[in-house]
Amino acid sequence: MAQLESMMREHFIDYASYFILDRAIPDLADGLKPVQRRILHTLFSMNDGRFHKVANVIGETMKLHPHGDASIADALVVLANKGFFIDRQGNFGNLLTGHPAAASRYIECRLSPLALETLFNDNLTETVPSYDGRNQEPVRLPAKLPVVLMLGTEGIAVGMATKILPHNLRELWQAQIDVLGKKKVELYPDFPQGGLMDVAAYDDGRGKVELRAKIETIDPKRVKITEIPYGTTTESLIASIEGAVQKGRVKLASIDDFTTDHAEIELTLARGVRPKEVIPQLYAYTDCSVSVSSNINVIDDRKPVQLTVTEILRALTEQLVRQLKAELEWQRDRLLDRQHWLTLEQIFIEKGVYKKLEDAETAEAVNEVVWKGMKRFQKQFVRPMVDEDVKRLLEIRIRRISAYDIERNRSDIDEVIAEIAAVDKKLRNMKRTTTRYLEDLLERYGDQFPRRTQITSIESVDKKDVALQNLKLSYDPDSGYLGTAVRGELFRMNLSEYDLVLAIAADGTYRIMPPVDKQFFGSRLLYCHRFDPEKGTELTVVYRDGKRMAFAKRIRIEKFIRNKEYRLVKDEKGKVDLLLQEGESGIVKLSYVAKKRQRVKGSEFDLAELEPTSPTARGTRMAPKPVSRVGFKPAPAATRGAGKPQARQETPSGESPSKKAGSKKVGSKKPGARKKAPKKPNGGGNGAGGGSQPELF
Repeated sequence: MAQLESMMREHFIDYASYFILDRAIPDLADGLKPVQRRILHTLFSMNDGRFHKVANVIGETMKLHPHGDASIADALVVLANKGFFIDRQGNFGNLLTGHPAAASRYIECRLSPLALETLFNDNLTETVPSYDGRNQEPVRLPAKLPVVLMLGTEGIAVGMATKILPHNLRELWQAQIDVLGKKKVELYPDFPQGGLMDVAAYDDGRGKVELRAKIETIDPKRVKITEIPYGTTTESLIASIEGAVQKGRVKLASIDDFTTDHAEIELTLARGVRPKEVIPQLYAYTDCSVSVSSNINVIDDRKPVQLTVTEILRALTEQLVRQLKAELEWQRDRLLDRQHWLTLEQIFIEKGVYKKLEDAETAEAVNEVVWKGMKRFQKQFVRPMVDEDVKRLLEIRIRRISAYDIERNRSDIDEVIAEIAAVDKKLRNMKRTTTRYLEDLLERYGDQFPRRTQITSIESVDKKDVALQNLKLSYDPDSGYLGTAVRGELFRMNLSEYDLVLAIAADGTYRIMPPVDKQFFGSRLLYCHRFDPEKGTELTVVYRDGKRMAFAKRIRIEKFIRNKEYRLVKDEKGKVDLLLQEGESGIVKLSYVAKKRQRVKGSEFDLAELEPTSPTARGTRMAPKPVSRVGFKPAPAATRGAGKPQARQETPSGESPSKKAGSKKVGSKKPGARKKAPKKPNGGGNGAGGGSQPELF
């Protein structure tokens, strides 16, 4: 078992390393995954200027890629549809509709002029044996483009993932020029589908972008989607719109898709609906608005690293300087070799060194004659002569010697010297050389890559603000059910799916919940109203506990957990007698439970005296004795909030009793607008539970 565990651990590390380095994560230097690099290298080796059947390209690439033809075909189509490195002929699918490409035997491709100019240089490409050792493949391509930011890519490896958003090539070239000029650089994504984009949270590739479809109004009854967000297709977008219509979130009469090489989805609005109402709903409830995150992980020097867009651009600009310098140095070496050979050839023929070969009888003697003859002119050499030079001189034919043109030779040497001087000039100022190289690319290819995604500021759409009030909620007191599937006469209201409802039962239990299909309340429902979690709900509660002692409290319900049951009355045998909304107040008339020799039969309590307290508090005790009946008189509009009247009790003679009788003075609070208390509960008014309706007097 221990041996198996050790083997699994070692093999898993090898597997994870291979998947990260050689499958899923692109290399920073050339911006390519191994399969993409092998495809481009194969196309370069097959390049003859004509189109090749994709099936043939796949077959040739399989000599380098050991993972089957399907992965090669998919990668080639994706790479071709990027529009940078591969010219296409035939049906390569449609990015807008999501339709796949035709079979590989029907479509053709070749390298684009941009790829041929900027991705390949056999003289500066390091190669390694392929997986079977029969061929050589490049470790990385000597790319002179910021490929990793151009293409954008996604990859999921073991314990690691990358998502790099594509950027505009013309802007990348200009940004590299700015980097060389030590200017500030800002780069933002650009997507082939177009659309609108908010980059406020992009954070140099560490954040996200908000994307929206471009929606135009045709007339008061129709709107048209002309550009779609990255990551969506017209089919997926229409499916999300249909889903929103079925759920009643968007009202449309029909959806027509006329997409070809440009997106065109026409939406016909339902009767009575206007475009300015529907467009925010499309952004709120469908894929017309999406958020795309960026997570940049790349391979640098065979190690995974996480970088920002600016860091990648600076690294690739420095790499471009080194690449151009290496090419210039290689070019200079070739020019020096040519100058060296032209000089040797000139001396060998003009000075008559070849004439002395007639006296040499052996190969050694021939070589010695050349060495001695040329040595006299070694000050004219570009570099020291070697055996290979001697061998090459001896291979010059007599016809070449007899037709030798001295003036042309000198002219060729002068041209080579001028070219060497030009190369040396470029090497002395690589920053200027690189800038001119980028400016030349920008001038020749820039018009082919215009920005397609419009950068703008996108205001978020609150789904609650644009939600349709399409849910009808009511309460049936006979069955005790509340919900949108209930047909009742009480608490009828129109709600949206984002609304919350506060429902309070006669036993003092309450819940805050979204609109439900059907919810049972064991006790009669007293109060049901739309609940605003930001403002809360202020209520005045009058209740009696199990011993029929009367209490009152002014509360504000704010903190809650959805669908959790709370209690306003801690005593399970208690019941709520009166509920008043914010701003309502009045006098509560309390009738005591009858007893023998009882002189005081009742009292009154002014609810304006209550101070705010928490929903779980017991509240203010309104009477010293058990109460059999509760009555209520709303405060007159002219007297509400005037002064702090003392709570009073009524005696049989109508005289005010002394403080010893149990009356209690409480604080006061200015009441709000006057509202009459209904005799039956309704959607937002007063109510009483348990069948003991407060008596108005």
